[in-house]
This record gives sequence, structure tokens and C-alpha cells, in this order.
Amino acid sequence: MSTDPRPTRPLGLAVLRYVLPSAIVLAGAVVMAFGSEVDLEGGGAIVSAGLATFFINWLFRIGVAGDREREREDAARDYFDRHGRWPR
Repeated sequence: MSTDPRPTRPLGLAVLRYVLPSAIVLAGAVVMAFGSEVDLEGGGAIVSAGLATFFINWLFRIGVAGDREREREDAARDYFDRHGRWPR
């Protein structure tokens, strides 16, 4: 039995969060390596899309963490209503 409080995450989630944005940024860097002005602008746009993908995932995780904190707070308030003291 594991004492690690963190839940295990599926491989697909790690791929979506880290590998996909990294692959998009790497593809943009490869395009930029061709060197013409159009390649630099296009590669910059692709790199921006990869970074945006990463930050959208990050913002979603922040929002979900806030939901979990709200649920814990609601549970603590319910406990207080039933027992007259705040849970430890």
C-alpha cells in the first residue's frame, strides 16, 4: 500500500500536458531553422501556439485546484455544522 497522497495520472494526460506543447515548440524551432524571413515568422507563430497550448493546460489545472479547495472548504463547513467545531 502506497503512502503517497498524490493520485497516479494516466500517460495520455502527461502527453497532452507536456509532450504535445513541446513537440509544437520543437516543430516551430525546426521551421525557424530554415532561415528565411517567412520561415522565421511562421516558426515564431508555431512556437507561440505551442506555448499557448502549455499555458492553457496550466490555467485549467489552476482552475481545477481551486474547485478542489472549494469542495474541501464546503466539507469542513458541513462538519462544523454537524459537530460544532472545525475539523483538524
